[in-house]
Amino acid sequence: MKKIFALIILAFSLSASAQKNHNYDVARNLEIFSAIYKNLNMMYVDTLDASEVVGTGIKAMLRSLDPYTEYYASDEVKNLKQMLTGKYAGIGAIVRKNLRTGNVCIDEPYFGMPAQEVGLRKGDEILSIDDSTMVGKDVSYVSSHLRGDAGSTFLLKYKRPGEKKPSEVKIKRRAIQLPSVPYYGMLDENVGYIALNQFTEGCSQDVRRAFIELRQQGMKGFVFDLRNNGGGSLQEAIKIVNMFVPKGITLVTTKGKMKKVNHSYKTDAQPIDTVMPVVVMVNGNTASASEITAGSLQDLDRAVVFGTRTYGKGLVQVPMDLPHNTSMKLTTSKYYIPSGRCIQAINYKHTGGGYKEHIPDSLTHVFHTANGREVRDGGGIKPDVEFKGDTIPNIAVYLAGSGLDSTEVMFNWVVDYIMKHDSIAKPEDFRLSDSEWKDFSKAVVDAGFKYDRETVKIYDELIKVAKMEGYYDDNKAEFETLKTKLQHNLSRELEKNEKQIRRVLEADIIAAYYYQKGAIAYQNGYDKQIQEAKRLVMSDEYLKSITK
Repeated sequence: MKKIFALIILAFSLSASAQKNHNYDVARNLEIFSAIYKNLNMMYVDTLDASEVVGTGIKAMLRSLDPYTEYYASDEVKNLKQMLTGKYAGIGAIVRKNLRTGNVCIDEPYFGMPAQEVGLRKGDEILSIDDSTMVGKDVSYVSSHLRGDAGSTFLLKYKRPGEKKPSEVKIKRRAIQLPSVPYYGMLDENVGYIALNQFTEGCSQDVRRAFIELRQQGMKGFVFDLRNNGGGSLQEAIKIVNMFVPKGITLVTTKGKMKKVNHSYKTDAQPIDTVMPVVVMVNGNTASASEITAGSLQDLDRAVVFGTRTYGKGLVQVPMDLPHNTSMKLTTSKYYIPSGRCIQAINYKHTGGGYKEHIPDSLTHVFHTANGREVRDGGGIKPDVEFKGDTIPNIAVYLAGSGLDSTEVMFNWVVDYIMKHDSIAKPEDFRLSDSEWKDFSKAVVDAGFKYDRETVKIYDELIKVAKMEGYYDDNKAEFETLKTKLQHNLSRELEKNEKQIRRVLEADIIAAYYYQKGAIAYQNGYDKQIQEAKRLVMSDEYLKSITK
């Protein structure tokens, strides 16, 4: 007994000594940091901007921890609030730089928002806001001037393509909340579909209303799309899961260094449906609160998770107010879902300047769902049914991507199409004619459009390696033959990728007339993952997937 007591005293003494040494190191390094800045401030050849220099130091310190612990200076706090709530005051439109003209223009106004209500549309170039010129400014500069206090007004001067003279319009800023549910509807007479973009305040109510409406329309199977959903509010995720599982179930447990960040979150309301088949769609960009939702429904065998492995973010952040109206988002704990697993895919090490390591599958642990199925921690959520999505060819990415094509040929062709057509068919019926496709293809070739082809990148790398290893000279003829076969033929590549490029082009046009909702409705018609999820949720395979 005396030995045990002595060991306890020794352990306590070692712990106290380690804490004392740590506290000394903290005080010593803070003193060094302060002394360095004082000397810089007194003696550095140029006058320092204190906010910039110290802010850079703070951000460098946080970068050595993990990518989610972030500092927000006083002029950046509004960005944190927007991220947490999904709300901001502005005109409600996506803007982009037109590389051909050098000016920022409207890319897509949101339906029912000030930009759409005053008649702004895709392609309108923003020339000035009140007395401030926007000509040649970058996107962040223009965006910051478009935003402001809710209820404030400003005069927007813009130039519409095809019109000789600029126009002016007075706009009143409004509190804008980006739609958390951009689209919901019936995929057929039996299967309902809801897409959730982000877990912002109140999104659970939007999902609930949409689900009830679809059920009233005859929904017998439900497809819940969380692809590309980066997460957000933990509380909203719990409320959504609670729609499908009984009251009183522990869904999430958070564990951190301090006891006050350790919490257990239970369902606290009666569900609205515990029997309808549910398929949750996920991919590599499904993260955080999305993974809590998908993982909890998987652990409780309440849904089939479908798609590709998720991102693997098992860390919890909380916002913290700091002096002088600054703030930070701080990682305080890890979260664990019903089976007891944490799905964090990366370990962030804080020694040697900080580094990260992916958790290999060999070091993951087995857990079990409510029905006894094996699931693992680490590496995100592995789907019950794996099914890869459509891939977009590189040429389509360059044509449609903002800032990738200096000719802006697709953007300008779509704007020209909008000018010539007051209306188009419904999203599910709209298709470009063959003559319109030929006209677009000709415009791409005539514009001198170029893009980085992956095959050329790989070929160039192969040549470097072959020369380094001494194989190139003896096989030069073969390398030249391969190079000839890889020669750029734009017309041929447009023809080869016509189906995928057509879909991107048509979706862009539809968005200008029917906004985001219409574009999603159109894309769902050919999305092979959605078609397979629709089939799965009403098949015998569904029950097998959650009971095996």
